[in-house]
Amino acid sequence: MNIGQVMTPNPIMLGDDASIVEAAQAMRDNDIGDVLVSRNGELCGIVTDRDIVVKAIAGRSEPATTRLGDICTSDVATIDSDTTVEEAADLMREKALRRIPVVDDGSVVGIVSLGDLAVEGDSGAILSGISAAPPNN
Repeated sequence: MNIGQVMTPNPIMLGDDASIVEAAQAMRDNDIGDVLVSRNGELCGIVTDRDIVVKAIAGRSEPATTRLGDICTSDVATIDSDTTVEEAADLMREKALRRIPVVDDGSVVGIVSLGDLAVEGDSGAILSGISAAPPNN
């Protein structure tokens, strides 16, 4: 099975100049825990609900003026939709990731999360090493 079959298509992407309030509202409105961040139309990062809390709010940043580009994780691993579920799980385990954007021919087409992988196959064997990994900061 490949990632194109289990990914969530059309993830929410906001510009790096969007505020964390805008990101939080997009997460709330779409019942998601992350948004992708773009600069000049290109993927440049990812922001999670945890990033908003730990990096911005706990750091006493002003939510309305703090930009996603200031708090996003910019070293973003990506995969393409033809990547197998096993290869994606290996990458998530290796890099302690909980979600990975899916990029085909330079365009973001989806995002895959631990939850997406858990639905498929023997999730205990595939995901055990990922869930035990320490979070990226």
